[in-house]
This record gives sequence, structure tokens and C-alpha cells, in this order.
Amino acid sequence: MEQSGAETPSIAYKVFTFEDKKENTQESLSVSIPEVLDPQYGMYVWPCAVVLAQYLWTCREELRGKTVLELGAGVSLPGVVAAKCGAQVILSDSSNKPLCLENCRRSCEANSLSNVPVFGLTWGEISPNLVLLPKLDIILGSDVFYDPEDFEDVIVTAAFLLRRNPGAQFWITYQVRSADWSIEALLQRWKLICVEVQLDQFDADQSELAGSTLPGCHSVQMMIITPRTEDARWSGI
Repeated sequence: MEQSGAETPSIAYKVFTFEDKKENTQESLSVSIPEVLDPQYGMYVWPCAVVLAQYLWTCREELRGKTVLELGAGVSLPGVVAAKCGAQVILSDSSNKPLCLENCRRSCEANSLSNVPVFGLTWGEISPNLVLLPKLDIILGSDVFYDPEDFEDVIVTAAFLLRRNPGAQFWITYQVRSADWSIEALLQRWKLICVEVQLDQFDADQSELAGSTLPGCHSVQMMIITPRTEDARWSGI
């Protein structure tokens, strides 16, 4: 559903505060994310986004100076957190969803991120924007495996980027919606491997993260996808 140009979207700003719970540290990060009352998926924060953002916060020292691309960014919580942690971030969403791209920009403005580019990238399409991306270290995907019809397009895009960027990794969070859904066959087809990261390794094994009510009771998994090597073993969904 498209909003007409005469309508002003109803925007609510939600604050997420990430804290270091280790002893003798007082580090924290607060980000403000605009949510729009609209049926498009990418206009509000989903449970997976908070889990992935928590992982990024935990890995903040590793992120500093890295080039990070977020696919299907929507309101861009993970990408914003990565940028605030010192990464060079590029945000992307479908070229066919201008409202989502606008919301990516709105999230950057809300967090004083003036140098974060926003591109239209449609999964499964080898577009000029995709080909002209700079060298990447990390690719992010928060709940990009939402619709089974999109699964292979996401994998195709990830496989293309990972092979163009040796050493890069695809960090994803995935909400378990059906026991019948799996990306294992697609990963094998495109010669990728997926390793699960346990949520308790980065303090995400709880129902409320970053001062929010998310992820709630939803079952979320964290995965890292990389190109398959001869000695790599399968461990994933």
C-alpha cells in the first residue's frame, strides 16, 4: 500500500539503549529509531533487529573502521548501531520500496549520521548499485528470511557479495516462524555455510533487550554465513 503524497506519515521515535554489563565498565549507546504506521514490513522495528543490534554492540571493537552493508535495512536499527560503533555503514533496501529508503535516511538523521549512504538494492538482481559497492567486511541481514519466496533471492545477493569480498561475512538474525522453512538446501546450492551463534554468548537470551520489550516471546536465531570451503562443515538452519 502506497501513501499518497498529500498525507503526512505518523512517526513515533523509539529509543534503544545498549549497555555493557561487565564489571567496572559504564559504556552505553542510545539510538533513536523512527517507526511509521504503515503496513510495509520495513517501517518499524522487528524482534530480529534488536537481537542483531545487540550482537553488533557486543562486537563494537571489531566493527571500528570496518565497511558494513545492511540489506533490507528498513528502519535500520542494526546499521545505525554499527555506524555509532565506528563502522563505515551503507544502508540498503528494495529499489521498489521508496518509503523504506526514506525511513533509512530518517533513521540516519535522527542519530546525526550525515555520511551514511542509502541505496536501493533489490534482492536477486545484479544492479549497478550492487556491482559498484566498495569492498565490504560485513553484510547485515535482520529478518531478511521473512518470506520463503524471497529466500533464494537473498542467498543469491549474499553469495555474489561474499565472493566479491573475500573474508567478508553475512551476519543474520532469523525468526523461527515454521519448522518447515529452511535455507539449508539453498546455502548448499550456492556453496555457502551457516554457523549458529548462541544468543547467550552476547547476552541476547532474554525477552527484553536495549530497554525495549523486544524480542519478546519470539524465537530468534543468530547466524553467520560464509563461503563454503572444502573442510567446512554444515552447522545451521
